[in-house]
Parts: sequence; C-alpha cells; structure tokens
Amino acid sequence: MDAQRALLDELMGSARNLTEEERRGHKEITWDDKEVCGFYMVKFCPHDLFVNTRSDLGPCPKIHDPKLKESFESSPRHDSYVPKFEAELAHFCEKLVMDLDRRVKRGRERLAQEVEVPPPPPVPVEKSEQLSVLEEKIKNLLESVEALGEAGKVDEAEALMRKVDLLNMEKTALTLQPQSDKVLMLAQEKKMALCETCGSFLIANDALERTQSHVTGKQHIGYGMVRDFLAEYKEAKEKAREEERLAREKEAEERRKQREKEVEGRRRSGSADRDKNRHRECDRRDRERSRDRNSRGSRDMGRASERRHNSFRNGGDRSRDRYRERDRSRSHSPARHGGRRRSSRSPY
Repeated sequence: MDAQRALLDELMGSARNLTEEERRGHKEITWDDKEVCGFYMVKFCPHDLFVNTRSDLGPCPKIHDPKLKESFESSPRHDSYVPKFEAELAHFCEKLVMDLDRRVKRGRERLAQEVEVPPPPPVPVEKSEQLSVLEEKIKNLLESVEALGEAGKVDEAEALMRKVDLLNMEKTALTLQPQSDKVLMLAQEKKMALCETCGSFLIANDALERTQSHVTGKQHIGYGMVRDFLAEYKEAKEKAREEERLAREKEAEERRKQREKEVEGRRRSGSADRDKNRHRECDRRDRERSRDRNSRGSRDMGRASERRHNSFRNGGDRSRDRYRERDRSRSHSPARHGGRRRSSRSPY
C-alpha cells in the first residue's frame, strides 16, 4: 500500500487528492526545506537507530522521504550541501557519544569496585535447635536406607532417600542468611562485563547465542554506526587539513622560488647595469681625458704661438731700436753734419 502511494505521489504529486482551495495553500516540499531531515539525506538519522531500545531517541521531528533523498542525490547542488549536512550530523553524533562514554565510564567504575560480602551472623538458638532435629532425622533415615538396601528393598530405600533430600534442602535454607539487595546486585555485577561500544552490561563468559544476540541488536549496531561515522568524518577532516597544509607549503615554496628568481633577475640586471654604468663611466673618463689632452694641446700651441709672436715682435723692436740708435749717432757726428751742410749749400 505504501509503495503504491509513493508511486502515485511520484506520478501525480503529493497534492493529487487536494481540492482547489487546498491546493492554493499547499506548498510542495523539496529536499532543501528546513522541514526535511538533513541527517537522513546525507547518511542516516540517529532517531531511526534506537527504536524500542533503552537508548530510544523518539521519532525525528523532521521529514524522512526516500523520494526527497533521491532528488537530493541527483541534484547538481548535492556536493555543496554534503559538507553542511555531514557537519551537522557529526555534531549531533558527538553529543550522543559523549553521553555514552560517560555512561561507560560510570559502568567501568562500578565494576571495578571491590564487593566484600559480610560474614553471616551467628545462627539464632531457635534455628540451632531446628538444625539439630533435622540432622537427627537425616541420620536416622540414612541408617534406615542402609538397612533397606542390605535387605534388597530398593524401592523403599529410594523413597526414604527422597525424604533425606527434602530434609537436606530444609537444612540448607535454615543455614543460608538473607543478603541485602544491594550486596546481591553488586555480587552479581562482579560476574558481568561491559560492552565498550554501546555501554550495555553483559554476563561474563555467557553463551555464544546470547553474545551474538547482543552484537546483532539495535543498540549495539546503532552506536557502532555512530562511532564509525565519527571516526570516518574525523579522518576525512584530518586528511583534508593535511592536504590543505601541504598545498599551503607548496604554494609558499613556489612563492619563495619565484622571489629567488626575481632577486636573481634583479641581481643580474643590476650587474649588467653596473657593467653598463662602468663602461659609460670609462667612456666618459676617456672623453674627458681626451678633451683635457686636446685642451692642453691647444693651450700649449697657443702659448708657443704667443711666444713666437712675442719673440718676433721683440726682435723687430730691437732692430728698430738699433736703426734709431744708429741714426741718432750719425746725426750727432760732425763730419756728417758738415757734409750735409755742404751738400745743402751746393749750387747744384
């Protein structure tokens, strides 16, 4: 019936039986609605694991729908929602395991307690007299049983032995002292073991059938699923963190190598620039030295020319001075003066 209803829901929709007025206020549920159980979508819902057990969590307040789960698994947003749902489920399971571990710890401490059964108190006088009477009856009956056995009366001997057994049971009941309920419970627990998976008390060295029944029970399987999921989830998170750490280290190493390349490039570029600057400086110095040489040569040539010019000019001046001195000496000579006069007075 449920399968047919699910098939009709799939073919005609969940609102197939609603009236037009009801359809107006009807909202089609999708897997990403808040009313849908994300635990059930991604893995399992813990509310389904412990039904009718001591750890029953009650019904889940959210929707569990196989059709919605199929829609979620085929959705293109599936991979983006899985981490969110798994984190929420892990948080819920972590609380369950913490409560269970506390219960297991208390049970372990309880079993570790030393149970000392107090010695029985002395037998009262009344019971002592009753025990004496019973022992006397048992002794007499045993003698009768022995005599009947020797006489070959086996049936009668067996009947008396049954009476002896009853008297022995009565004697045992009188000798046993009632123990307190707490002492009896602790004494019984000393013969029990604790299941570390689900926290249940088990009878030590119990029959294989009972042990197998516990292992296949809902509570043991449910807590086993919860613990396995938490272990896998933590392992996956640790693996993801390790991969992220390695990726960061690889990225840092690549950045370091890139910086080294840039530094090496700048160093080489700086060396080339220094070489260029050095060559330029050498060329500049060569040009300056060449200009200095040319300038010194020009100054030397100018000085030489000036010296030649001065020498020539000084030589001419000395020649003129000599001519002038000679003329003066001639003009002051008498013969020259007389001759000049005579030539001036000549009729010619």
